[in-house]
Amino acid sequence: MTETQEQAPGLADDSTSRSRTFSWTDPALTAARIGSTPGLEMLRAMQGGEIPAPPILQLVGATGLEAEEGRVTVFMPAAEFHYNPLGTVHGGIIATLLDTAAGCTVHSTLPAGVGYTSLDLMTRFIKPVTTKSGLLRCEGTIISRGRRTAVAESRLFDERGTLLAQATSTCLIFEVPQA
Repeated sequence: MTETQEQAPGLADDSTSRSRTFSWTDPALTAARIGSTPGLEMLRAMQGGEIPAPPILQLVGATGLEAEEGRVTVFMPAAEFHYNPLGTVHGGIIATLLDTAAGCTVHSTLPAGVGYTSLDLMTRFIKPVTTKSGLLRCEGTIISRGRRTAVAESRLFDERGTLLAQATSTCLIFEVPQA
């Protein structure tokens, strides 16, 4: 599917108006693999382009993912369309990256037939993020993984390696119902 985002009428004159077109793939194609594929295998298939990234990563403009067991890194260039009214990347975009890295890190430890969902996300915004931040790198690592819950941490860095934000997430681990 493809969508073009246009500036709402009356918000800006034509000389400052912007538009953006992006595409995404049917999320059911990826979700269908959840019950039959170990998490790390699925993430590596995304990394290798064998299966598409989820629509949220396509929406925010993420450009890459690296995965190993207990560690996931997501990349996204800071862009103007991420901005809030203050001229910085919106906290919701930053939280999306932090949540993605933490959740995918938990996913990287799960066998086939097991899924997860976020229970909480505690975020700390440390420095403003702008287009001058360049390519953002969000690294997730496992803090603790039990039978029913896992705790992961994620850290967001600019292209110079400066820490911009940090989060801790608790995830519920559960068996995926078989169809």
